[in-house]
Amino acid sequence: QPYIVYMGNVPEEAGISAVKEHHSLLTTAIGDEKLARESKIHSYGKSFNGFVARLLPHEAKRLSEEESVVSVFENTRRKLHTTRTWDFLGMSEKLQKRNSKAQSNIIVGLLDTGIWVESPSFNDKGFGPPPAKWKGKCVTGANFTRCNKKVIGARYYNLDNALDTNTDQKSPVDTDGHGTHTSSTAAGETVKGSSLYGIAQGTARGGVPSARIAMYKVCWSGGCADMDILAAFDDAIGDGVDLISISIGGPSRSYFDDSISIGSFHAMKKGILTACSAGNDGPYQGTVENVAPWIMTVAASSIDRKFVTAVKLGNGMRTSGISINTFSPRKAMYPLTNGARAANVTAEIYGNVSACDYGTLSMKKVKGKIVYCLGSGSQDYTIDHLQGAGTIMAVDAPTDIAIATLIAGTFVVPEVGIKIDQYINSTKNPQAVIYKTRVVNTSTAPFIASFSSRGPQKITLNILKPDIAAPGLDILAAYSELASVTGLPGDRRIVPFNILSGTSMACPHAAAAAAYVKSFHPDWSPAAIKSALMTTATPMKTKSDDAELASGSGQINPTKAVHPGLIYDLNLSSYTRFLCKEGYNSTAIGRLIGRKKKLNCSTIRPAQGLDGLNYPSMHFHLTNESSISAIFRRTVTNVGFAKSLYKATVHSPKGLSVTVSPRVLTFSRSHQTRSFTVLVKGSMQSGASILSALLEWSDTKHSVKSPILVYKQFPPLF
Repeated sequence: QPYIVYMGNVPEEAGISAVKEHHSLLTTAIGDEKLARESKIHSYGKSFNGFVARLLPHEAKRLSEEESVVSVFENTRRKLHTTRTWDFLGMSEKLQKRNSKAQSNIIVGLLDTGIWVESPSFNDKGFGPPPAKWKGKCVTGANFTRCNKKVIGARYYNLDNALDTNTDQKSPVDTDGHGTHTSSTAAGETVKGSSLYGIAQGTARGGVPSARIAMYKVCWSGGCADMDILAAFDDAIGDGVDLISISIGGPSRSYFDDSISIGSFHAMKKGILTACSAGNDGPYQGTVENVAPWIMTVAASSIDRKFVTAVKLGNGMRTSGISINTFSPRKAMYPLTNGARAANVTAEIYGNVSACDYGTLSMKKVKGKIVYCLGSGSQDYTIDHLQGAGTIMAVDAPTDIAIATLIAGTFVVPEVGIKIDQYINSTKNPQAVIYKTRVVNTSTAPFIASFSSRGPQKITLNILKPDIAAPGLDILAAYSELASVTGLPGDRRIVPFNILSGTSMACPHAAAAAAYVKSFHPDWSPAAIKSALMTTATPMKTKSDDAELASGSGQINPTKAVHPGLIYDLNLSSYTRFLCKEGYNSTAIGRLIGRKKKLNCSTIRPAQGLDGLNYPSMHFHLTNESSISAIFRRTVTNVGFAKSLYKATVHSPKGLSVTVSPRVLTFSRSHQTRSFTVLVKGSMQSGASILSALLEWSDTKHSVKSPILVYKQFPPLF
């Protein structure tokens, strides 16, 4: 099967051919030159060194023992983390246009499902030619005949030729809708009067509407292959993108057995920040993905609206659920039934009748009726298949995510479901009507979406992930006209805009915020931009029990991030010392960073403090002990007023002592650095799992915040 052989930096020595080196290694491992040539699928060599080949396990092991090889790992398939947003984040149209000339030189690269370039969000009216630095391509193909001055590049990757001919089209075109949605969220043009059948009506626009877009299609109906992801990174870095947004993930792996971690490391070396979605496996702890410290890992938060779908019963009872129901009722009332009453008694039933499982219901008893079902599976598809009029689904617990239904439908909480079921069983002719979804403003935002993956991470326990949160709940953005609203069979609704939820939607918000900051500070490093966003973030208005394990530093505040005052910067040397501290092989690190002389971790200055990295947040993951004692060493760079004085304030809970030394930092010029230590002491009380503190540096004009989190799991997660 396909294995990725990663070899670090591209060789700088003249005359060395990476392709020849790859073939030589394969021939040695396989023992036959012809088989070696046939086994190779692809060579990487523009931005980093490596190749993909079909190997047997013993051949992969043999290659992993070669001195020139950093890592060998199986090619796996990863999954997608699937208007008003920018106003809620404090970025009005006027503010967004403030730096439009600099924005138009910024290129946002996205690794996703492709793009529907015909969307009004990608109109190139008023755009000049692509920036001079752009070296990318526009690859045409099925249903994709052009790029434009907005979408300046598009490529697709399918190295193992594993396509579903029914759904996949061999071109950069988006047949799923996901890539179009994320692209327009990041950098879509302003489109007035956008909505989904009148729901969430307003002006849709990306975070940096004047920026350019480059799409790298790596995801198909079967998922997103590691080998394709690395090929896209290899191209994107060389093409000249300024930021990369990836709403894709998979189980956490060692940094150099992970395609996204490898690609983003080489992007960082070229000054490119990579934003990644944190995953959709919340609210469970220990589920966060894309955790490398050079990645900006993004959780999903809410904005100040929710979608409510009202229901009225024949007895006059009015209630509501949550969904995206685009259908207006054609009658005042419809017959109402439940799974038990609509059971198919003439056939042998396999499944739960009350949950309306496929094959358990009778079309005769469902046709033209609204059906009440337990659970939140694909009941709308089942009821539509049986020609039902709609469905009311009772979820196990309250939910915050509005899902589009194939027919009139809504999701209600258990206590409401019980009342509906009681009404059905209390009368001969129960009736109900489901109304079209409406938007309701809410005062509880921002809060972290229930599905958003939580920390702690599994690779480097003392680095807090996710880093930051951005809106990912019920986001309206552009959509592909080759995909239906739900993607379900029988759905004929083709729309220019759709409402989706996921950390997939949060990631391009954060990438756009980073692009906005970069438009003001083109010389800032990826770490500096990430620091600015983290230290100026807005705290969650409604805090979950997981605290910063859910939200990281808080919700992005792009306008504040332009003027952060102080930044926590990192460079290649910082990451080299960190990797040495983490126990990575000296030779492998040397190849990774492209060092000509052999690297020896024991001879370089060791990384300082508990985490060994100048990170904007601080995290101590207790394993077996309950006693807390940790030192964090940090250095900040002054990017505010040349002459300034910052004082430290600590907000800490009972049982946790946080000492900052020194407590005052004085700067006499811009870009001057000052160092300090943070000593955290205390004890974790029996039964407690999280102690959350906050360090704030202030010069009265700037507030530079860093969360300090101490965590202990009972019992340990991993």
